[in-house]
Amino acid sequence: MPETALPPERVFEPVIDQHETWLAVNPVQGCPKDCGYCYLKDRGQTLAKPVELASPDRTVALLKASPYLHQRAVLALYTCTDALATPRNRTHLIGLLDRLAASGLRNPVCLITKCSVTEDVIAAILRARKAGIPVIVYLSYSGLGPDTERGIDHAALRANFPRLHAHGIPVIHYWRPLMPANSTPETITHVLDWASRYAACSVAVGLKVKPGARDQLAALWPELAADGLPLETADAVWPRETWELLETLPARYPGHPIYQTNSCALAHVLSRPDSHLVHGTSTCTDNHCPAGQRQLCASSVPPPVSPDAIRKHLVWLGVPTVRPIHWDADRRTATVEGALALRDCNNAAQRFEISVQAPREIGDTYWSGKFAGNQPLVLDTHNTSSE
Repeated sequence: MPETALPPERVFEPVIDQHETWLAVNPVQGCPKDCGYCYLKDRGQTLAKPVELASPDRTVALLKASPYLHQRAVLALYTCTDALATPRNRTHLIGLLDRLAASGLRNPVCLITKCSVTEDVIAAILRARKAGIPVIVYLSYSGLGPDTERGIDHAALRANFPRLHAHGIPVIHYWRPLMPANSTPETITHVLDWASRYAACSVAVGLKVKPGARDQLAALWPELAADGLPLETADAVWPRETWELLETLPARYPGHPIYQTNSCALAHVLSRPDSHLVHGTSTCTDNHCPAGQRQLCASSVPPPVSPDAIRKHLVWLGVPTVRPIHWDADRRTATVEGALALRDCNNAAQRFEISVQAPREIGDTYWSGKFAGNQPLVLDTHNTSSE
């Protein structure tokens, strides 16, 4: 249970939750910043004082007790706030990194931020890495201005890149969201000329549109208001100008991998093979990935799995009734007849390195992505044509 009373006007997420790529660890929720595209806006969690739902010790206990935790899981810390946005957030983060190091858990850890990474946080990251926890910092830098990312010090954000690089802390450049406001070649090269000097790779993502967020995001990108666009079922929405420019970027940045999938970026930085069935797909082709990483993925042998093992795991996750499961061994795809929450589909898929297909549970507001079979939606920014 939360350790503080919850304001009734804000909607909070579980402290430990399963997302498409990683386990989200959210002991503090609410962000004082106000980015116009933020998925927390309709939950009352932007321009909001961060609330501590669990102490660092309690967070580690909840993580260890979670049925979603497994050895290969990547932990994304503080996805419902910015861990570096306030002094109290930073104190909590430092405590959590130290508790994780003392806990014996050695899962990779990601921090996603737009704020300045202070020296005390760098010291905590270095302590955790010395203890054997791979800590990776995602710097969310896409060239958007203060009119869209309100409250962000973009000069401090840019300065993070060389500072973290100088300390040997791996950086993934989180190049998202991509919208008309930051889709011009001038903006893209301004961002990548800097980020590619210091980051291990970039993750380029268009705009994610979760159920219920269409009006919010159409205020930033008016073409999204057109009737009939399948925004919520797209993996992401892209400006055509950016989508077409992606193909030319390897010539300008030949030594800098650019991915459309977080899982592939993490596999590259962690020097491990793809475990999300991306290798050999069209998504793999679209990624600009080093030959060595592709070879590592190609040589990987996924673990054996059976429908009974999948059923037992879904029961362990707390699914009350598991309907029949049809297993396609060649495609490593389990098709479940009954509806499942995306978090349960994602966890089973990650644990067994398979694809799980099931009807979406009613009321599930988390967006589904490439691993659910969704495709990108590419839009012209002067009209509403799409592909």
